[in-house]
Amino acid sequence: MSIVGSMPEPVVYSTSGPVRDRGAIRLWLWCVVALIFVMVIVGGATRLTESGLSITEWKPVAGALPPLSAADWAAEFEKYRATPQYAQLNAGMTLEAFKTIYWWEWGHRLLGRLIGLAFALPFAVFWIRGALSARLKGALAGVLALGALQGFVGWWMVTSGLVGRVEVAQERLAIHLLLASLTMAAIVWIATGLRAPSNPLAERAARPARTGAWVLLALVFAQIGLGALVAGLRAGLSYNTWPLMDGRFVPPLADLGRLSPWWANFVDNVTTVQFQHRMAGYLVVLVAFLHALRAFSLQRGKPPCKRAVSIWLMTMAQVGLGAATLLTNVQIHVALAHQALAMAILIMATVQVRRLS
Repeated sequence: MSIVGSMPEPVVYSTSGPVRDRGAIRLWLWCVVALIFVMVIVGGATRLTESGLSITEWKPVAGALPPLSAADWAAEFEKYRATPQYAQLNAGMTLEAFKTIYWWEWGHRLLGRLIGLAFALPFAVFWIRGALSARLKGALAGVLALGALQGFVGWWMVTSGLVGRVEVAQERLAIHLLLASLTMAAIVWIATGLRAPSNPLAERAARPARTGAWVLLALVFAQIGLGALVAGLRAGLSYNTWPLMDGRFVPPLADLGRLSPWWANFVDNVTTVQFQHRMAGYLVVLVAFLHALRAFSLQRGKPPCKRAVSIWLMTMAQVGLGAATLLTNVQIHVALAHQALAMAILIMATVQVRRLS
């Protein structure tokens, strides 16, 4: 018997219900992934339009309803006018202009509520029907907890911009986005594990490439966090050239380390934050290329190789979109495409690791 043939099958979460339930569960989970994907893009638009601080209170239930009368709108506007962002950035804003940013933030929060319901209600139904194994119950309960935590983190992020600042703290924005990314990746992991691979022999033969797949996934997460720091600091509005920054590939050390203590440069220095995001992007492309080479050498033309090559090509396109975002001074449609592709890469990288595990 060959070594490949003797390797164990990849773990697939079992259910105690019929096979059709497994398909329904997968469909449900991928629908939730799609909703989170949209949520991240709407969140990016909310940030780019400076809308995130337009709602100054957190009302998980009552907040689902928007202002319904002229008096309600006037009251919401008055609360916003008490914020530093209004005083320093939007003084003189009209009520109609306020409604525009309000609807962005309200839509973002409403989508968060809908995702919670879209996850919790089917979860309860599948549980009651006995369609979930104990292991799957635990995994899905963990995802539900992550979603609940995301609501608290979102409000924690907003509060950072209501006093003494004109925007949310970039490190809290990064945590908020990373938690959303982690939640989405966890659901992708579970959904992928609920379906046996189309070519299990190829997946098992490509397992020596899984270390590279894990490294790539970790780098993708890191790069998403670094991108959030760029967005939070509006660092994309500086150094709008590529591949050089102010005529240099590597900015002067005096600019990269201008803040004290030194570690503050990694989160508060516009130059350093943009530079590290650029360099991390190149590193992601390099690791994706090496992973694709490894998968190609192991299983040329098979699913693991095709996924690896696809991920590498996507990272190349992502660098191009990142450059376009800079060169267009962060035009919203380009920036959102950049963020959307980052989420797509995360999904693909998660599937690759899951299949090779």
